Order: sequence, then structure tokens, then C-alpha cells
Amino acid sequence: MHSTIANAAPTEELRYPWDRHPGADQAVEIAPGILWLRLKLPFRLDHVNIYLLADGDGWALVDTGFGNDSTIAAWETLFAGALQGFRISRVIVTHAHPDHVGMAGWIVQRFGCPFYMSQIEYLQGVYHQNRRTEERIVNSRQFFRRHGIAEKTIEQLVGRGQDYLKKTVPLPAAYRRLSHGQDITIGARTFRIFTGAGHSPDQVMLYCAADRLFLSADQVLSKISPNVSVWAHEPDEDALGSYLNSLAQLSSLLPDDVLVLPGHGVPFYGVKTRIKQLADHHQERCGMIADACRERAMTSAELVPVVFNKHVLDAHQTGFALGELIAHVNYMVGQARLRGELDADGVLRFRTA
Repeated sequence: MHSTIANAAPTEELRYPWDRHPGADQAVEIAPGILWLRLKLPFRLDHVNIYLLADGDGWALVDTGFGNDSTIAAWETLFAGALQGFRISRVIVTHAHPDHVGMAGWIVQRFGCPFYMSQIEYLQGVYHQNRRTEERIVNSRQFFRRHGIAEKTIEQLVGRGQDYLKKTVPLPAAYRRLSHGQDITIGARTFRIFTGAGHSPDQVMLYCAADRLFLSADQVLSKISPNVSVWAHEPDEDALGSYLNSLAQLSSLLPDDVLVLPGHGVPFYGVKTRIKQLADHHQERCGMIADACRERAMTSAELVPVVFNKHVLDAHQTGFALGELIAHVNYMVGQARLRGELDADGVLRFRTA
């Protein structure tokens, strides 16, 4: 079924109250009892947002940063400076990507506090930390070959191109489950838990209706589109359909005047406007793919430069671009906008239906 953003006419223009982000050693108050931090990342998307929510005599931490030595040093600087004397009462991680979950085990151990994730995201994190078995590498190679990727590029993708997924310290051995539709009380605030797929299987978002606050994680970002990809372990997944459905649900559930606190970028107003922009962006890409596949059947590898024609991609970025391209063709096959054709060599090509 084609996803649309229904009953959600945007009334508020995008506004960015903070035109500057916190420095590496700063914690900025963006609402009473809510602090915003920003940690560095070692790739093109060079930062991740961290939020601290007042929680009685402590602070609930939402997301933790990438699992490497420089992030440990950044946290040590913060705990000796802007966060000196702060007690972390609990760690909440929105999803299993290493820029969000990477330091969870370290912080949980340091403060002896409970750890919260959705069940699927916790198990996804465990999977990423134990994924490089020989069977999984063979499966990944077969997946990439099926989509027409050259052998040299495949070796990059199964090596360094996906190595970032392991950039976490060991996950806490136990967690407390966050589930869609439940409420969680943090200090004086009650948040409704929303989860959504597409960018990650069951990403957690937090909405405080009383204070019009929405912690959107990576599902709704301020100025860039979150990556929506399909990977070798679930090759026929309709990640894009799930993402568009999630956007439609959020647009119907949220008022237009919430302050959105995203996982990357800057806080903003105008959530319905931004949701419509994100949905339109993906439909535009589908149109580009449909146009390219009218003349001849094309592989996903051949379609990558059609969609990502303004970028020079390294192995890390190529993996994401390919995953996102496959998400679009899987969605379009499900919508009967493309037909998949498997040739004698086992390579999959797509033709506009």
C-alpha cells in the first residue's frame, strides 16, 4: 500500500531556535531540566546529539556516542567540567547504531545505573557485536553479487565498509524494555514511547505532550535525511515502506508546535513540515529510479550513481548508498512500480512496471 502523509497538513514553518551547537565541553539548557550535548563522530556525519533529562536527584541520559577512545576522553572532559557532580540515573538508548549505543556499557558500568532499549534494538546491538562469522560474510558476499556489485567493491564492503558496526564497548548484559505506546516517567515529566522502523528496526522516540517536547532520535532529522537501508541478513525487507508508514503515524500523532530534539543536527519546530519533506524526498528518488529503468533493466549497483550522482563515495558511504538504493527498489517492487528480473548469473535487475 502506498504510504502518504494524510490528515497532517503542515501549519508551522521550519524554525531553528539554536543556530549554534554546543561545544565539545559544553552542556546547553534547551528547556527546563533538559541539557543538550554534542559528541564528535569519525566519519562524514561528524556529530551525534546527546540529551540529559532531569530525573529526581540525577539525570537520565539519552544516547551515548561512538565506542572509541576519543569519545571516552570527551565524556571524561564533560564529567570533570560541565557535568561535574552529575549522577546518571539511567541510560536510555534510542537504537543500536554505534553512534548512539557505542558507550552505553561504559556509562552504565561507571554509574551502576539501569539501561533501557527496545527489545529489538537491544538484540540488534548484540547481533552487530557478534556478526562477523564466516557464514555471515559469505551471505553478505552473495547479497552484494546478486545486486551487481563488483568483486573488488564487495571485498571493501565486507571488510572496512561495515567495520564501523562493531564500534561499541560491550553492551550491558541486562536491559529494561521500552515498548511502543507505553509511558515512562522521567523526573517530573511523563513521556509516551513511540517506536518506528526504517532507519533501524524499532527505534525509540519520546514525546512529552504536557511540554510539547519530542525526542525524535534519527527518525526525523532537522536538515538531512536519515539513512534507510536493506542489509544482507534481511534481503527482501521493505525498510522504506516501514519508514514512510512511521512518518505518517508520527504526523498524525504529533501536534505541529512540538520542539523536536533530533539525534543529529539542531533542535527545531515544524515537525509536520519536516516529515512531509522527508517523505517527498524518498518519492523523488523513486521517480529517478523509475525513469532510469524504463529504457533497460538495471542492477542496484548501476542505479547507485543515478540516485547519488553528486557524491564521491568511499567504502563506508558506498555500503550505505547501496543499502538505501536496495530499500527503494524493494519498496517499488512491493508497490508494483518495478519488476525484478533474475538473470542466468544470479544477478537481479529491475525494470519499470
